Amino acid sequence: MAESTFTPRVFSGIKPSGGLTLGNYLGAIKRWAEMQGKGIETIYCVVDLHAITVWQDPQDLHNGTREVTAGLIASGIDPATSILFNQSQVSAHAELAWIFNCVARVGWMNRMTQFKDKAGKNAEKVSLGLYAYPALMAADILVYHATHVPVGEDQKQHVELTRDIAAKFNHDYKVDFFPLTNPVIEGPATRVMNLRDGSKKMSKSGESDMERINMLDDADTIARKFKKARTDPEPLPDTLEGLAGRPEARNLVDIYAGLSDQTPEAVIADYAGAGWGRFKPALADLAVARLAPISDEMKRLMEDPGELDRILATGADKAEAIARPILEQTYDIVGLVRSR
Repeated sequence: MAESTFTPRVFSGIKPSGGLTLGNYLGAIKRWAEMQGKGIETIYCVVDLHAITVWQDPQDLHNGTREVTAGLIASGIDPATSILFNQSQVSAHAELAWIFNCVARVGWMNRMTQFKDKAGKNAEKVSLGLYAYPALMAADILVYHATHVPVGEDQKQHVELTRDIAAKFNHDYKVDFFPLTNPVIEGPATRVMNLRDGSKKMSKSGESDMERINMLDDADTIARKFKKARTDPEPLPDTLEGLAGRPEARNLVDIYAGLSDQTPEAVIADYAGAGWGRFKPALADLAVARLAPISDEMKRLMEDPGELDRILATGADKAEAIARPILEQTYDIVGLVRSR
């Protein structure tokens, strides 16, 4: 299938559960903002339907959707340039997901490593939604005929599944209808790790707040967390290869690179031989300079929930205008009667 026949379009989404962290910012949101205004349509979604694959307190989900929306805007997502909305307001996502549930194979779902990680030993007790959500993710992407999806490394497998679903649909119905979407994984710090344990991903649900930088943290809190971040006794090496086997050190270098728009190699060149007494305060100062204004703007935006809702509604109307015709064509291809 010739992918070039599809107009380039970017889609990506983020869950509104547990608040935003530095991992969300460097791994996704900052890259989303940088993709705007480059001659390719950008669609960004607060994926609230994905959030409920595990139990969410309704009020927390309500507030979290607005908080994430504020975070996206404060981080540079321009609702006048990109389409910004929450997933549940465009029903085509859920409708196409059912079609894809009937296209995807159980064996494909069984190979999804994220389900195994999240379900653990209690796989029999988790929701069907958690098991099937990769099909909904495929629908999120393909209901816009998105050609590119900026994701973290941990989501690459789901984009590959999206390609498999698109290819099988096209093959089964003898059409060239859905694009084979490409994952976009680039730049430093696409996977930000825990500040207390460099072997674990920075998470909203970690046991200690000192493990992560929250996007609503104030300047003093950001600085304190970086200055107390776990390291090792060795100074920074002369080359990036010298960080092998030093996960906490590599994580802090990657974070510095992501915040300063440099490569990790350039950071090492600047700080070769430096001890942590020099590097961590420099990282803290950089983080405060970059993140504190975002935190302040998030708080300002969250004081006007009506305006956030208006932005989401406008974005949903724009998204619906793209998604609905694609869903209707899908129904026609499948053979479903549309009598109204």
